[in-house]
This record gives sequence, structure tokens and C-alpha cells, in this order.
Amino acid sequence: MGRSCCSAFVFPRSIMLFMLFTLCLHIHMIEKVHAEVVKGINGLDKFVLREARGSSAEIYLYGAHVTSWKNACGEELLLLGSKAIFEPPKPIRGGIPICFPQFSNHGPLDSHGFARNRVWSIDSNPPPFPTSSASKTFVDLILKPSEDDLKIWPNRFEFRLRIALGPGGELTMTSRIRNTNTDGKPFTFTFAYHTYYSVSNISEVRVEGLKTLNYLDNLQNETRITEQRNAITFQSEVDRIYLSTPTNISVLDNGKNRTYVIHKDGLPDTVLWNPWAKAVADLGVDDYKHMVCVEAAAVEKPITLNPGEDWRGSQEISTVPSSPCSGLPLPRKVLGN
Repeated sequence: MGRSCCSAFVFPRSIMLFMLFTLCLHIHMIEKVHAEVVKGINGLDKFVLREARGSSAEIYLYGAHVTSWKNACGEELLLLGSKAIFEPPKPIRGGIPICFPQFSNHGPLDSHGFARNRVWSIDSNPPPFPTSSASKTFVDLILKPSEDDLKIWPNRFEFRLRIALGPGGELTMTSRIRNTNTDGKPFTFTFAYHTYYSVSNISEVRVEGLKTLNYLDNLQNETRITEQRNAITFQSEVDRIYLSTPTNISVLDNGKNRTYVIHKDGLPDTVLWNPWAKAVADLGVDDYKHMVCVEAAAVEKPITLNPGEDWRGSQEISTVPSSPCSGLPLPRKVLGN
């Protein structure tokens, strides 16, 4: 069995009680300062979330962009492009970009829309966010269209986003989008959490939970194909939109003995992408070897909102680790609805 983050020792009862009291006091102090705004790269503001057990996340207000998510052992779970540029209006490559109001080229806007290259505001008075976690470690952000945005996409909206760290280190992103048009006009959009998972080597990765599902293969002009494999592995470029996917999907990384578990709600599709050796702006030559994008999305059937209507979509991502962090064996599957 693998080693844990900390070695185990046997202490006298009095020492154990003192250590427990100190730990509880330390956790209480941490919970008081579980989030803060600091300066990031090129002076851009970022929010740092720290959960009491040691996990953390960093979110730039530019793009509401999660650029880092670490477990309690301090291991980075997302890949940030080694050539990522932190210079607006250039979008940040890697982490978790938000694609809204358009995914990729599924519409008239620039690829992936404009939410990822706008400066969001901290939402000081958010509506209630029903979530599965009781975490107190979160930040609420909001985006409203500018006059320039209305020129390219003439719809008024409120996009509220909560990013939370749970007690087990899980990262939850909950989006609420409201149509605030005053002219009675509905609007339609597509959406994705464009998540770049950090992996040991793409050749060691398999994605489970998609067998028998149809997908659109973007490398074959969106040809509709039925997945036949129990697990998708990678030997070349992959760019697919799987349709009507299950609530839970697992990404197994044999090299790191780690399984990512993706739980999504309100997002029926799953995008699977690795560019392989194809040149991609802001990615280093070898970045593709250490990443896989598995994206909770709504692409095939765009979402339509009438004025006053809301849409909600969320993803919770967590890990099931083995050595060196917990010593637990790697599960064969972490699936189910």
C-alpha cells in the first residue's frame, strides 16, 4: 500500500488531545480567512480559496477563470498552458475557461464567446445558490453585458457564478444565467466548462462512461458516430462532442493513480479534446502530453430563455486518489447516475 501525505505515529493520549485542540483552533482560524483577493500575473486580480483541510483554488476575475485547483497534498489538478498569456483581451489558455454565450464556432461570435475575456465583478448580494455541498469556502461572481457586448450580441443578461471548494477538496462551479431583456425577446446560447485536467501522460489516460453514446466528430465535419469502446484512450488528436451523456463521468490516470470524477447537472453533453501534436496558441509543444479536456457542456441543443427566465448548470469535480496521497487503491470505475 502506498504512503500517505503524512506518516502515522502513536502518541500518548495527552499529546493527542493537545494536538486535536490545536488543530481545531487552527482550522477555526483558517475558516475565518478562507478567501482573499490578491494580485496575480501582470497585476490582474485573482481570488484565492483555501479549504481548511488544505485544498485550494485560484480564480482570476478576468474571465472568472479558474487557473489552479490543488488537492490537500498540494498537487496541481489542472493544466495551465505553459505559454498562457495573461494580457486582456487575450483569453487565458488552460485551467477552466467558461464558454458563453457560444461554444466553439457554434454561432456567429468569435470562438467560445466573450465571457472568458471579460472582467467579472464580485457579487456582494447573490440569490440563494442551492448546492450539494455545505462548504463555506466559495466566491460569488457576476457578469453583465457592456454596451460593446450588446453590439455583438444584443441581449441583456445576468450571469451569476459560484465557485466553491468542498470539505473533500471537490471543486464546484454553479452558473445561473437570466434573460433580463426588456423588449420581450428570448435569447439562445450554448455553453461549456472547458476544463483542462492535468495528467501524467495522455497515453496513460482513459475516459469511462461514454460507451454506446453518439458523438459528433469535429475531425470528420461533425459526422455522427456511436462509441463502441468501454473506455476512450488516446493515440492521436481527439475532438468530439458526446451527446446526452450520463451525470457522472470518470477520467482515469494510471500514471498518477488518480481518477477524476465529473458530476454535472443541466449540461447534457460532454466535449472530449486533446490536440495531440497540432500547434495550439499558448500551449507548449509538449503540453498535450499532460492534459485532457473533458468538458460539461450544452452544445447540440442550444438553451433558450424568455425574459425573466433562468437557466442553471453546474459541474462538481473531485478525485479519488491512491498513493502517495492516501494509499487507497485506484478504482476500476467511478460511475453511476
